[in-house]
Amino acid sequence: MPDADRARGWRDLPPVVRALGAVSFLNDLASEMVYPLLPQLLTRGLGAGALALGALDGVADAVSSVVKLGAGWLSDHPRWRRPLIVGGYLVAAVTRPLTGLATAAWQVVGLRATDRIGKGARNPPRDAVIADAVDPAVRGRAFGFHRAMDHAGAAVGPLVAGGLMAGFALGAQTVILWSVVPGVLAVGLAAVAVRQSPTPRGAPPATAPPVEVEGVSAPRSSMIWLVMAFAALRMPETLFLLRLQDLGVAAPLIPVLWAALHVVRTLASYPGGWVSDRIGPPATMVVGWGLYAIASGGMALAVGPWTATLALLGLGLVTACTESPERALIAAWGGRGRRGRGFGVYHAGVGMAALPGGLALGALYQWEGGTVAMAGSAGLVLLLALVGVAVVARRP
Repeated sequence: MPDADRARGWRDLPPVVRALGAVSFLNDLASEMVYPLLPQLLTRGLGAGALALGALDGVADAVSSVVKLGAGWLSDHPRWRRPLIVGGYLVAAVTRPLTGLATAAWQVVGLRATDRIGKGARNPPRDAVIADAVDPAVRGRAFGFHRAMDHAGAAVGPLVAGGLMAGFALGAQTVILWSVVPGVLAVGLAAVAVRQSPTPRGAPPATAPPVEVEGVSAPRSSMIWLVMAFAALRMPETLFLLRLQDLGVAAPLIPVLWAALHVVRTLASYPGGWVSDRIGPPATMVVGWGLYAIASGGMALAVGPWTATLALLGLGLVTACTESPERALIAAWGGRGRRGRGFGVYHAGVGMAALPGGLALGALYQWEGGTVAMAGSAGLVLLLALVGVAVVARRP
């Protein structure tokens, strides 16, 4: 491995990792100009309820799961990685602004699902490129940097949306249409970034053993199943936004709070990857699950905007302790030569698990209220964290 792979800081990461981080910044800037406005668009503009919000993420992630499986398999063939990555960003850039033209809730759900098809195409090959570009000892930090850039864009996006709404008196639908600008820039930069990705030479066959990293044992895939369970038990983030709305947070402030959440995620993601490199992905994820139980429980008990805001910001620490470690775990579990399909199975499994979870929690929210739904999610994830502690403790 070149010296740059043994990165001491994000500036030492390989150019392709930093370039893909910039692409994610622009893409999420565009995406998060739209996402915080969807609860308002669906519930107030189109007359839908909490169940539609639960379906919004669940259906979208489930549809993209099929694409992720195929994209993961194809991305083990290096010639497919570049078209999948660029094409995936292109689909999102074209589809996302059309949400602003929707006249019915089912159209919003359908367009969101199409947007996620692009995500399904690009995520496995992109994650495989990052994993192949760095030494296993700094893999957590590489993914931490990428996630930090992703969340930095997600922090700027709502601020841009709020600025357009407040400064130019634009409606939610018009702001969504303007998301085409950063989306197109992301596509162009992605086309440049993937040219820097090294083409693996003489990659081992698919039967090559996985690479061992701290806290990961190849025969022990129980943590993978727990990751899927967490995806099913956690509350869709649109429902966290709806809970803020229900607790009296003014609609123009919701994009600002969403941006603040992503500021926390941006600041915490790289340190989260560093912790994962030190104590291992499984132990780091268990910490994240415990933090989620606290955040969701806090949202359930919140009685006003301030306590709800604190609970929302706590999700930023959850992200830092789960996203990068999950990817580092999958990179080691899959092994070089079959890493793309490993990421495909991971992304697809998480998406499929999120569908029944999102629908069930959305229905519970609509029928029993936010307090019951948030508390139920918190309790179930707390049990999951205790199971994770037992799994980590059994490590030989």
